[in-house]
Amino acid sequence: MAVTGTAVAVAVGMPGVSAGQDTPRPAGAAAPGGAADLGGAGAADGAGAAGTGPDGQARAAAAPPATVAPAAAEGKKGVGSDPLTDDELARAEALALTPPGATAQRDVEGGRGPQHLGTGLADPRPGDGTRRAEVRFYDYGRDELITRTVNLATGTVEKSAAQRGVQPSAHPEELREALELILASPLGKGVKEDYRDATGKDLASTAQLWFNGDVYRPYREANVPAQLSRCGEHRCVRLVTKVLNGAWIDTRDLIVDLSARTVTRVG
Repeated sequence: MAVTGTAVAVAVGMPGVSAGQDTPRPAGAAAPGGAADLGGAGAADGAGAAGTGPDGQARAAAAPPATVAPAAAEGKKGVGSDPLTDDELARAEALALTPPGATAQRDVEGGRGPQHLGTGLADPRPGDGTRRAEVRFYDYGRDELITRTVNLATGTVEKSAAQRGVQPSAHPEELREALELILASPLGKGVKEDYRDATGKDLASTAQLWFNGDVYRPYREANVPAQLSRCGEHRCVRLVTKVLNGAWIDTRDLIVDLSARTVTRVG
């Protein structure tokens, strides 16, 4: 867009997601002769000045090529309030699964062990510089949120708590399982038909779709179906989906109860 002869770049973006696969590219337009009209130092250093004389050509030839500096190597341990390193994340999760009973818990697919939801740096304690990690799991066997605080210096679990009726944001693995349940249910027929209309191809895998979503909270809805009355106690999610780099497919009216492994239409 040209505004008084000045080139303006416009970047367009969509919100980022745990499970998204497409990234919009910035789009921009330059006004004809925009940079040349500005004059001064900017014009002297621009591409148009390079051909005006020997001095301009010399400056253009001397300009070094652009380079991208590699990221600094990540250590095994962070310091202070640094984000947890990959090694610390793996160690914290392994330590948090150590307490007895973990094998009796269940993940979103019904497998042994609880569903990992996330790990973050725990708030520091006054006068104590020890780094601790807070690890969250969900036990689908008991519909409990499990939170464990791990001391990364001693390798011990200092605190463990279990809560029911608490539903933090959904993990990408849970969203993928919800989409699998939709496609396997009779209500997934419409999703497959919309995909064929948009692409001319059959929808056979979740990998063919971009998807995102979060926990379904029935108290925000009117006329909640009886099948979803336990959402909040159960772990329920709602998805938004689209063809990869293509059209949206509206799945917002399909609510998946991951605890009961059912799909219900609302609205």
